[in-house]
Amino acid sequence: MGALRSFPLLLLFLCVFTISAGAHNITAILAGFPEYSQYSSFLSQTKLDGEINSRQTITVLVLSNGVMSDLAAKHPLSVIKNALSLHVLLDYYDPTKLHQISKGTTLSTTLYQTTGNAPGNLGFVNITDLQGGKVGFGSAAPGSKLASSYTKSVKQIPYNISILEISQPIIAPGILTAPAPSADVNITALLEKAGCKTFANLLVSSGVIKVYQSAAEKGLTIFAPNDEAFKAKGVPDLSKLTNAEVVSLLQYHASDKYNPIGALKTIKDPVTTLASSGAGKYDLSVTTSGDEVTLHTGIGPSRIADTVLDSTPLAIFTVDSVLLPVELFGKAPSPAPGLEPVMAPSPTPILAPGPAPVEAPSPLTASPPAPPTDTPEGAPAGGPTVSENQNADNAAVHVGASALFTVSVTVSATVFSFLLS
Repeated sequence: MGALRSFPLLLLFLCVFTISAGAHNITAILAGFPEYSQYSSFLSQTKLDGEINSRQTITVLVLSNGVMSDLAAKHPLSVIKNALSLHVLLDYYDPTKLHQISKGTTLSTTLYQTTGNAPGNLGFVNITDLQGGKVGFGSAAPGSKLASSYTKSVKQIPYNISILEISQPIIAPGILTAPAPSADVNITALLEKAGCKTFANLLVSSGVIKVYQSAAEKGLTIFAPNDEAFKAKGVPDLSKLTNAEVVSLLQYHASDKYNPIGALKTIKDPVTTLASSGAGKYDLSVTTSGDEVTLHTGIGPSRIADTVLDSTPLAIFTVDSVLLPVELFGKAPSPAPGLEPVMAPSPTPILAPGPAPVEAPSPLTASPPAPPTDTPEGAPAGGPTVSENQNADNAAVHVGASALFTVSVTVSATVFSFLLS
């Protein structure tokens, strides 16, 4: 009987362990291999590391420092990003799988294909099992050669991430000759074409567009509300703001760093904006659900709707709501005080005479079955999710569930330690 009771706790721990094991950090892994330090550095500079970390199943084809130096010395960062994105396969290949390719050859999708800049097969890689145990890699574009070959295995976390070294860069036709993004890219024209004309006009009339253009040279991410967002209910009358407040509002819609969608999906810390002044003021927080990325201001959320431009070091996104900083428009009412009026009255006045006092504690009597049902399936975030969906009358149940969750994790960890010993 005791073994049966402990089984859900052990299952809970194994689920948490499995989820944790599924995550990976490409630069942290490569930190143990100094021969790929330059490759790792360019993954960070181009923010491809965030794209890689946000994928559940992936293969990274790395280049040694000598090979990477030759590639980097001849091309700007935007071109290097395109080239390296062709070395990230959206499938899992380990040495065994490489030599068991059906019919000896296959085409694999890469991160470059997902950018929208790769027509036809330009974003695919040809992998061919050659005679003599060799495996060749090349662009899938017609007429391309298998100029690179598999050298060795670096690291595998089956079937999550595989890192393999190849001899030479995989070069797709035209990928190295693409023009670098112009320093004077027409931001307002891009915004107007994307349906953000109101936002573009505000940038020009306020002069903030000059701030954007200056920041874009070192790294900039713009979150542009579409025209409909300015007509939505609850958007303040901007004509009532001072010039300084309008400037702060517009600067709040841009981050002073280059953060493509992959980087936003994995970011944990608050995102600073051009309006940030320290102490967490004018910052944004980011949450991710699947492929959906949402920005939070403290007043309301705004979903990233589309990518207008992603060209290192500039990224432009459209968002479906105007970002309203709490520093200008005040915080939304906290839900916490709402619990007080429900819990404060004593149950005594509403109890009928006679046996009613015995029935009053019924919510507590019903509480024991709830934690065993919710906790194992919701770990480790089950506690907060149950709390958010329950009514205030079940606050006591939440306390019990939280306590049981803590005990469950502790016991699970103990069981796991016991099994290891």
